[in-house]
Amino acid sequence: MKILAINWQCIKNPYGGGAEVHFHEIFSRIASKGHKVVLLACKFEGASEYEVIDGIEIYRTGSRSLFNFYVPKQLKQLDKKYNFDIIIDDINKIPFYTPLYVKKPILAISHHFFGRSIFREASIPAGLYVVIGEYLMRFVYKHTPFSVVSQSTLDEFIRMGYDKRYFTIIYNAIDQNRFPFSIGEKEEEPTVSYFGRLKKYKSVDHLLRAFAIVKKKHPQAKLHILGRGDFRSELEKLANQLKIKKDTIFFGFVTEKEKVKLLSRAWCVVNTSMKEGWGITNLEANAAGTPVISANSPGLRDSVAVGKSGLLYEYGNIEELAEKIEIIISDAELRDKLSEGAIDWAKQFSWDKSADEMLILIEKVIKSEFKF
Repeated sequence: MKILAINWQCIKNPYGGGAEVHFHEIFSRIASKGHKVVLLACKFEGASEYEVIDGIEIYRTGSRSLFNFYVPKQLKQLDKKYNFDIIIDDINKIPFYTPLYVKKPILAISHHFFGRSIFREASIPAGLYVVIGEYLMRFVYKHTPFSVVSQSTLDEFIRMGYDKRYFTIIYNAIDQNRFPFSIGEKEEEPTVSYFGRLKKYKSVDHLLRAFAIVKKKHPQAKLHILGRGDFRSELEKLANQLKIKKDTIFFGFVTEKEKVKLLSRAWCVVNTSMKEGWGITNLEANAAGTPVISANSPGLRDSVAVGKSGLLYEYGNIEELAEKIEIIISDAELRDKLSEGAIDWAKQFSWDKSADEMLILIEKVIKSEFKF
């Protein structure tokens, strides 16, 4: 098969996140099976206009702000060159509205709607641009097959009036070869970790405030913040205000090897985001033999087996989050139980499995099995 995918960003883009990892992990595996995979994405500083990464041919055009306006013309040119069998419309924030101008089979991929959460990151005009774009999707993509990453995302589409028959859940996953799937040596002092982008909507400030409460009962506790983002400076200021700066380490960017080591040595990993399509970092922590404490938010709740791989708390409830952290720190028996359960839970999610499921879905779309 010949597959053309459209995504705002490629795996190398510094603004990339879970959506780009999801695409790259799945479609590099599809490419390795002998299928031609071409990705159309936006340019970024220092990037070439054409590059092959892990079997995926990447064409870059247009700026990050205006990329969607370049897509129709570039798609037409690439299709003329390769004659693709299917178009993968990977929707992230602003849709490409491919059903309006593409006559070939289309499969859309969606992680979640941003909705009002976009206003925690963007200005009102930019936020409205996203919200209106998501609203218009229901009319343009009404009869388009979708792959979504969680039950929470599917439920969101159904609430917005989409037909469930067009949807297939293909879960996010992890690379099983990168993680130990064992309980390693932990830090001597109670260590709470966060791993992910430092963005405002991720609500990492909630963790800092909860940790300040935890410190009152566990003065020896440490907080590790792994990841980079434009909210870091605000978080550093907050750590200073809460008088936890000396016990909080901001690691910034970490390599895959460093990430696995740090996740393995943590006593628990906390995920505070208000909304996600899924929680890959939850699974990564679990695969490193570490339980998670996660906000009971759309997407995140799907990636936690409560009482087995971790615990959930009400999003925004700082006191409850602090209480759950204290439980993990104080109860060694529970901590060990969750660590063992975390490993079993994470073993169920592999990119190989997700790639196989995506390939089956692509074949169904090409065969027009989603016309109702």
